[in-house]
Amino acid sequence: MTSLNDAALTSLDPQVARPDYDRSALSVGIVHIGVGGFHRAHQAMYLDELMRAGHAHDWAICGLGLMPGDIRMRDALASQDGLYTLVVKHSDGSTEARVIGSILDYVYAPDDPEAALARMADPAVRIVSLTVTEGGYNVNQVTGEFDLTNPAVRADLEPGALPTTSFGYVVEALRRRREAGTAPFTVMSCDNIQGNGDNARRMFGAFAHAKDPELAAWIDAEVPFPNSMVDRITPVTTDEDRALVAERFGVEDAWPVVTEPFTQWALEDHFVAGRPPYEDAGVQVVADVTPYELMKLRLLNVSHQGIAYLGYLAGYRLVHDVAQDPMFATFLRGYMDSEGSPTLQPVPGVDLDAYKATLIERFSNAYVRDTVARLCAESSDRIPTWLVPVIDANLAAGGEVARSALIVASWARYAEGVDEQGAPIEIVDRIADRVHAAALAQAEDDLAFLRDRDLFGDLVEDERFVAAYRWALSSLHERGSRATIQALLDGEAP
Repeated sequence: MTSLNDAALTSLDPQVARPDYDRSALSVGIVHIGVGGFHRAHQAMYLDELMRAGHAHDWAICGLGLMPGDIRMRDALASQDGLYTLVVKHSDGSTEARVIGSILDYVYAPDDPEAALARMADPAVRIVSLTVTEGGYNVNQVTGEFDLTNPAVRADLEPGALPTTSFGYVVEALRRRREAGTAPFTVMSCDNIQGNGDNARRMFGAFAHAKDPELAAWIDAEVPFPNSMVDRITPVTTDEDRALVAERFGVEDAWPVVTEPFTQWALEDHFVAGRPPYEDAGVQVVADVTPYELMKLRLLNVSHQGIAYLGYLAGYRLVHDVAQDPMFATFLRGYMDSEGSPTLQPVPGVDLDAYKATLIERFSNAYVRDTVARLCAESSDRIPTWLVPVIDANLAAGGEVARSALIVASWARYAEGVDEQGAPIEIVDRIADRVHAAALAQAEDDLAFLRDRDLFGDLVEDERFVAAYRWALSSLHERGSRATIQALLDGEAP
């Protein structure tokens, strides 16, 4: 068994691809906030690809952790010189393993805030990127504005405060660069949010304005926030994944990443101080990512929510088991064709029918072993940003909403906290208590869940949607998820 680190690279099993470039010659050009499985399967992988081709050696990554949960990542990467194993699992059961070498350093900011700020203020750093999840942007779901009442944000806004939030770190680092006469960095969001760069610009700008209006004006004029669309299914790493890496490849890795073969990244070409030649690694560098992000959010991400609650209620715990069920697959494809696709713009270079077929195939990959519980988590961040805009667009156009209404109703039923077999459900959500209480109130008021305007806007006032939602929720309670899906497929839904 080989413990993974720089010294061990030459002794790895030949079937494990490893960096063939000199890591000691790399220099950090990117600070990434929120290093997790997805970042390591996606953005870090693309950079590693470029480095293997002899490019981007001055664009290595320094990870930046802000949350207590990031301590584990700090320790895992520190023990392995930033290296980790990326395992790609194909649908035929074959696997490929490669060691990724593009993460050169990692700073856990609470350990030393000044070290984190110094790294971000370094002129060699020209991009600060983010994967902080939908909830990490501190958006009020009703107003769409930055939430200045957040206690952590309020603390960061105090004069002279050392930052604790991503907003505090980014804005303070930019202030120091401006004061030193150093060019700003580009802020590159890689989260699953429509218009993620535009959203980041508004949220970081709002924080900066509250902190220092003059600095905010400089940020608005000088700092680019490119939009991007990212896609690669990356389940949470399990002990079984660690065992697989050890047994099949002979590598002792504290935190490997397992992922699917498919990967996609569409990136707006808007940077202030250069960027890696991402297009040489297969990234679609484009002028406008909107068509690509709408395609992904409204087809893949919403379909994941279609799998999530209905599948969990029916007793499924792995995504591929749901997707391989012909009834669920028919329901998902029906949503894509009849409700998701009509809201999309033309997507240059993409065959939508082939893309939708590929999605079902990806979900059905039994070897990735993605969990239904992962898809059910943080729904209050996902449904309002992914599905509600689809519903609004279809209601405005007179389109179909029955499948979307069933997905919303299935979340409401799931949030009651008990599945159809009577087993308790752990609700993982930043507002878990609130959605659980609303779901329990459905016993007295069947629209209690839908009345949360922070999540659903004015949907409770739309008679056509309410009729579809009521039918779906009633059917879920009376007949269960499978019978409800079948009834919808049989044309019973209003």
